[in-house]
Amino acid sequence: METIAISKFKATCLNLLQKVKITGQPLIVTKKGEPIVLVSPPPVVEKGIKFGCMKGTIEISGDIISPLGTDEWEVFKE
Repeated sequence: METIAISKFKATCLNLLQKVKITGQPLIVTKKGEPIVLVSPPPVVEKGIKFGCMKGTIEISGDIISPLGTDEWEVFKE
């Protein structure tokens, strides 16, 4: 695991973060030789199938085709 001083980390932060992302190797940042933070890549998230993922979770109750009666809406009441 690579270690780097905080002053050098501040100067090259974006490049170091990109390196951690690409290589997957964590990085320890030190201050006066003492480790203060561990920079590591995020965990790998498996991408599942999005289309159809809610199949079977919705239940239709009542008539969904006919229009609603206007007497049920307050905006139509005068």
